[in-house]
Amino acid sequence: MTRMTLVAAAVLGCMATAAMAQETPTSSVTLYGLADVGFNHVSGLKQGSVTQLASGIMEGSRWGLKGSEDLGGGLKAIFTLENRFEIDNGSVSNTPASGTQLPDRASVATQMGLPAQLQPLVTGADAVIGSRIGVNHVDKNLFDRQAYVGLITPVGAITAGRQYTPGYLASASFDSMKTESSLALGQLVSVPASFTIRVSNSLQYAIKTGGLTATAMYALGEVAGNNSAKRLLGAMTTYKGEGFGVGVGYNTQKNELGQKSLTNAILGASADLGPGTLSTMFATIKDDHPADLSTIAAALMASNSAVTLGQATAVQNAFINTFKQHSNLFHIGYRMTMGPHTTTVAYNTMNDKTAANADRSSYGVAYTYALSKRTDLNAVLTRFNNKNTSQIAPGGNGFLGGVTASAGTDSTNVAFGIRHRF
Repeated sequence: MTRMTLVAAAVLGCMATAAMAQETPTSSVTLYGLADVGFNHVSGLKQGSVTQLASGIMEGSRWGLKGSEDLGGGLKAIFTLENRFEIDNGSVSNTPASGTQLPDRASVATQMGLPAQLQPLVTGADAVIGSRIGVNHVDKNLFDRQAYVGLITPVGAITAGRQYTPGYLASASFDSMKTESSLALGQLVSVPASFTIRVSNSLQYAIKTGGLTATAMYALGEVAGNNSAKRLLGAMTTYKGEGFGVGVGYNTQKNELGQKSLTNAILGASADLGPGTLSTMFATIKDDHPADLSTIAAALMASNSAVTLGQATAVQNAFINTFKQHSNLFHIGYRMTMGPHTTTVAYNTMNDKTAANADRSSYGVAYTYALSKRTDLNAVLTRFNNKNTSQIAPGGNGFLGGVTASAGTDSTNVAFGIRHRF
């Protein structure tokens, strides 16, 4: 019988080989992690240029436990618990350098199509929404990155818990930066978030045989009284051949009211070219019913008895319209490794099809020097060009960049860091 290589949710990039016949059941638990820190300089913010010691220049710092038990008969039990941490201060969450600031189009009443006299209500709602910006900033969960358990079988792996979504995994497969640093495609669409990276309460089936990898996910929203609210469906398929790769991915999620919300479709390809690999990707973003905004009106009326239902509803609807998304993303990049040197150049662009027309692009270069298999030094230079109402600032793999000082203000990121894997 031929051996089939199976992937457990493809989430950790962790490959497991299951054979039909096993003799002695074995089990193991592994402590692993990554520490990434460096100097991060960003221009174009409201407070000017900011230089910070930041955790997660190339990859988010984390530690985790993963284990497996060989059950025999081609079965293997697995689990993963993965916790983020900020190595610069020891916390488990962070906020961008721009703080709670939202784009002007979501904080200025007249730019939202509202009368100027409603600015106090807009500012109040703006502060509440802005306070949610950050990585694990609100819930501060211990195992925010991953927490799942599963079973590998001869015909695939089934896992349950908090996991990476199929759409995100597909995009990561064809990002020449592998989601690392401010040069990654996802940094261009971070506020509001344009990809669902991880999701809780999820069930996932995954299989890898030869060069083919495929996953399918169903995540329960677990909203009382509404079984479809917050639900996510996703799937992805990639094929890696000799010197090339292709893949597709799809996520669709509902908001807290059960309305269709953030939806992504991804198409990617890569090919070995010369000493490196050329990667390209096209993705769509659509969200007509942004999540977690349906309580704005009630919150405004609860905080101020003078606020009328009409005023509160007008502000809520303005925020919902502001955070609707309809755009196309494009990425192209080239990654080359020669000995200890890895150099990546990339160009990313977003074409915003909403009335805001917040088009933007980023381009730059990232360099890694491997001191060993576990430790490397990194340097990143990324330029963000914001057009029209766009205000995105660059961040890193482990933190958001937030927004620039005003609409159309560009930003440059220069970062130097060290990364160690254990």
